[in-house]
Amino acid sequence: MMDTVLLVFANKHDLPNAMNAAKIPDRLGLYPLHHRNWYIQATCATSKDEFYKGLDWLSIQLWNKK
Repeated sequence: MMDTVLLVFANKHDLPNAMNAAKIPDRLGLYPLHHRNWYIQATCATSKDEFYKGLDWLSIQLWNKK
């Protein structure tokens, strides 16, 4: 599990009551996993750009694991 890569898509960021992406790692308890590679990508279903940014990050991480 030490080589695990975690990508979190924080969807619905276009809504007014959406949680700030900076608060998500705390809520998910990710800060103690500082030795692991994780990334939060804020997304909105109407815009594919953010989704692709997350997938780009993931592909780079997986490529570097080889």
